[in-house]
Formats: sequence, structure tokens, C-alpha cells
Amino acid sequence: MIVLLREVWENPRKRRNRLEIIAGILKVARNGIHKTQIMYAAGLSFAQLTAYLSFLVKLGLLEAAKKNEKVIYRTTAKGIRYLKSYEEIKHLLRKSTEHSVSSFSSPFSFPKRST
Repeated sequence: MIVLLREVWENPRKRRNRLEIIAGILKVARNGIHKTQIMYAAGLSFAQLTAYLSFLVKLGLLEAAKKNEKVIYRTTAKGIRYLKSYEEIKHLLRKSTEHSVSSFSSPFSFPKRST
């Protein structure tokens, strides 16, 4: 939960895409968590969270179970597979970006003219 808040705090202007938000929700729900706790950890409004939870339950990435009159959301095995794939893709893109930035010259550098 703290990791998600740190990501939002360190770069408040960066907008998260849907895949990042979904991954964030699935991460915090691994061991089971209440809706309000997910809302704060993922940095979403109540309306946004409600839409995401409904979507994720329909996809089978999250399961909702009642415990002591409260609904607990837990990441399913399918949701864990999503997280693993998401992290692998993120890692590949990060490596690819680092490689491309260090191996290419600036787009503003032009070959010198021979005189």
C-alpha cells in the first residue's frame, strides 16, 4: 500500500493509465482488503473505485467475499497472472527505453558537412 502512495507522491503530475491503476488495485488486494482501504491505497475516488472493482470482479481478476458483514476484495490466481505479466512488460519497456536512450544520438544532432 505504501508503494502505491509513494509512486503517486513522488510524481504527482504523472497520470496513470488504466493498466497501472488495475495493477495497483490487484497489488493491494493480494491478501484481502476492504473497499475503503483500496480506495486510499490506489488514490482513487469512490466512484472510480466502484467502477474498477466491478470491472475486475467481472473479469475474474478480483473476488469479493463477505466477512463479518463487510465485503473483502482479494486478488484471484488470474489476477496474480495479470500482475506478473504487467511487471514483466514494464521491466522490458524500461530496459528497452534505457537501451535506446543510451545507444542513440540525440535527434537534434546532425552529421557534419564536409567542406
